Amino acid sequence: MEEAVTKKFVHEDSSHIIALCTAIEACLGHLLKRRAAGFLRSDKIAALFTKVGKVYDTAGEVCRKVQEQLQQQADLNRTQSVGHEPLRRQGSSTTSRPPQPLSAQAIKHIWVRTALFEKVLDKIVQYIVDNASKYYEREALMHDSVFGPILAALLVGPCALEYTKLKTSDHFWTDPSANELVQRHRIHGAHRGQDTAAGRRPALGIRKRQSSGSMSEDKFAASAREYVESLHQNSRTHLLYGKNNVLVQPKKDMEVLRGYLSLHQAGDNLTLKWTPNQLINGTLGDCDLEKSIYWDYALTVPLRQIVCIHCHQPDCGGTLVLVSQDGIQRPPLHFPPGGHLLAFLSCLETGLLPRGQLEPPLWSQKGKGKVFPKLRKRSSNARLIDQDRNGEEQTAADYVFRIVYPGYRYDASNIPLKMLCQNMKRQIVSRAFYGWLAYCRHLSTVRTHLSALVNHNIVPPDRPCEASGGLSKEVWSKYQKDCKNYKELELLRLVYYGGVQHDIRKEVWPFLLGHYKFGMSKKDMSQIDAKISERYQQVMREWKACEVIVKQREKEMHSAIFAKLSSGSSIDSHVLRLVHRDSTLSNEVFMSVDEPDAGSQDTPSGEDSTPTMTTLGPPAALPPEERPLVEFDSPDSGLPSSRNYSVTSAHSQILSSIDDGQSTEEEGGGGEEGQTAGVLGEHQDSLVEDRLCSQLDKLVTNGAAIELLDTVALNLHRIDKDVQRCDRNYYYFTTANLEKLRNIMCSYVWEHLEMGYVQGMCDLLAPLMVILDDESLAYSCFTQLMRRMSQNFPNGGAMDTHFANMRSLIQILDSELFELMQQNGDYTHFYFCYRWFLLDFKRELLYEDVFAVWEVIWVAHRISSRHFVLFLALALVTVYREIIMDNNMDFTDIIKFFNEMAERHDVQHILKIARELVHKVQSLMDNK
Repeated sequence: MEEAVTKKFVHEDSSHIIALCTAIEACLGHLLKRRAAGFLRSDKIAALFTKVGKVYDTAGEVCRKVQEQLQQQADLNRTQSVGHEPLRRQGSSTTSRPPQPLSAQAIKHIWVRTALFEKVLDKIVQYIVDNASKYYEREALMHDSVFGPILAALLVGPCALEYTKLKTSDHFWTDPSANELVQRHRIHGAHRGQDTAAGRRPALGIRKRQSSGSMSEDKFAASAREYVESLHQNSRTHLLYGKNNVLVQPKKDMEVLRGYLSLHQAGDNLTLKWTPNQLINGTLGDCDLEKSIYWDYALTVPLRQIVCIHCHQPDCGGTLVLVSQDGIQRPPLHFPPGGHLLAFLSCLETGLLPRGQLEPPLWSQKGKGKVFPKLRKRSSNARLIDQDRNGEEQTAADYVFRIVYPGYRYDASNIPLKMLCQNMKRQIVSRAFYGWLAYCRHLSTVRTHLSALVNHNIVPPDRPCEASGGLSKEVWSKYQKDCKNYKELELLRLVYYGGVQHDIRKEVWPFLLGHYKFGMSKKDMSQIDAKISERYQQVMREWKACEVIVKQREKEMHSAIFAKLSSGSSIDSHVLRLVHRDSTLSNEVFMSVDEPDAGSQDTPSGEDSTPTMTTLGPPAALPPEERPLVEFDSPDSGLPSSRNYSVTSAHSQILSSIDDGQSTEEEGGGGEEGQTAGVLGEHQDSLVEDRLCSQLDKLVTNGAAIELLDTVALNLHRIDKDVQRCDRNYYYFTTANLEKLRNIMCSYVWEHLEMGYVQGMCDLLAPLMVILDDESLAYSCFTQLMRRMSQNFPNGGAMDTHFANMRSLIQILDSELFELMQQNGDYTHFYFCYRWFLLDFKRELLYEDVFAVWEVIWVAHRISSRHFVLFLALALVTVYREIIMDNNMDFTDIIKFFNEMAERHDVQHILKIARELVHKVQSLMDNK
């Protein structure tokens, strides 16, 4: 099943199929009655299928197909023993492939294997289970009332998969990894011209490509089969000429291809076709998709469009060039030696009759048939045969034949030539006009859809000085000594084009994130730090006090449930619903919450492994129908917005209770300054707990307060779960630093309970912690960062905007790639970019690369674009564009590819391409 999901199909000779067949046969053969297995037969499975096939039509059909396969294998063995295969007529209309020899393992398991490929194995096994008493002993597995139906049900999945013979035994080449695709591209790309990729404008005409989807494969196979059949003689067309190994060079930078040239007549119309040999060999319906590129090189030329034929006869063979009415030459056709060019012209002349003819016509020579004409020179407009001084004739090397239709000729011989010139002129002007019109529409589309994605003011990298060196330690020191040395925009320009030196990132990042303002004095910065630290400590006290209440309520709920279960009394429906919901969550979520801390009482050791409850009020506080329930949303979703008003109001009530408890404590302890600080510290937490619990008891009848505590509990569970697995392999995240990470995250969520914690927030906070290594500073910078990033989470609307803008960008800047995405299952929704935008590419890059990318994103809104992440995503796709197109990737392929390429990208190259793409759009805005 896993192979089918990752590769979209399973090869018939896969080892997984052999293993599955072996297991099924072991089950079917367990305690099989001797009468069902056959007294004298060694193959019990064959005997069982044969006996079942007599009374069950589906099994009977499988038996018939197995017998056919065994007969074909016997014929193949007999043919191979003789030493030759019967010859088949090349022009035969049949398209069936000769049967391929089966492996020994396939023959051994042929009964189960055939039923599996026919997708009826589950039905046959179900029938055997339903009638197990006829075939099995009572102790048999298939006779068991539980195991038998389970086996039949398990086979429904394998019978729904797609199986294929196309795949070779070398899976490394037929289903390569992302690393192998990149290596192939590097090897293949070394032979490509690099000048075509740089500075190209989207093509006005897009070449069609075939899709790798299953429906497209069927259409492709059908059209391919129909095309090949049309190359032969049939009831609709008459084959006038056919020759293999005719050479054509489709493009200048390509090697010469061999193909089959054919001339067909259907009524009064003549058609010339040339098909590469790669499409002729084998069965086209099952050809590999990578060969589909040859369909772009196949030629189909209606001869009504051809006015001139140029013939060149070198020493060997001959070359034929077709010129159409608009003056465009088709690729030259190189005939092999042996008079094949003359034979083709003879067949062409015969096909043109009686309405058309070649001018000059071919001559008929006695004993030789058709020959090239021998004309004396009459004017400078004709290519003629010259005679040397001795009177001996020389063989002509070049001829120009015109295809004329006498019924359409006028009296004046110069009129057709004049009309031809006018037609060519009209075609050229028309092409130029429509090309110019398409380009103007292209620019209009760019200005309409992309104008809001970039800043119209272009900030160059080389003025006033080169910025590729980035913001160095020397430049930053000069700025700190005197802020007048560098303007803010100049510093941001250096960061945008060259990044920040790692040694000064801790000092620079607070400025880039908005914690400090450029130009601030050290005194102002110290004041901001003090205010932030004080605010952070206050928030810490608030949510930690609420956490104590949450834990206390959970323990009370656990005790109540345990007491009821011990006494054997029933539990009300409200608690049962909560228990059921809580059981669906992993215990891992709750383990860190139940651990004792400095302000909580010791818990029994047995509670560490017990799932905790998220309902904090006692069961009897409200009637079951009025008591609010906790909605356990997925970690990837935000809290429902319909509950925000109650959560906010309850939040303020809880804060007021906390403030009252703290103010009362301060008033009571203000006159006891002589007491030691140690004694005060011992009782402070317990006093706060007791006072908060008593305050909350007054609010517990309020549904909003209960809902708030439920929300806090749910968010704490989510945070604890993600913190424990956040970048656990990175050296920085020790137990102490993970605790700091949790404190910052809980503090932020406490202040933004309407949004709550969403999976991915820890990923955004972790790099800030690594660089800043200060709780209060990281808290402030994270809050600034989330002003932009919070819109990417489910409760914001920025993600849909990103997808729509990404669609417009690729559709305009790379229409060929966009068309490929549409054809291969249409993944122009760009959902594969979701993780990129959600985390600012954090999981796609190494930590050192994340630092470089993030600081460029932070300054890009002032330098080039507020949507620089879009151009980063487009650059990431552009880097691997050729790999995506060469391998005709669909949505599953591209997700698999980028997942395997995570943390292996060349970040500096990607940033360079992203900046170039931004500049390209800015230049289009200015019509440069």
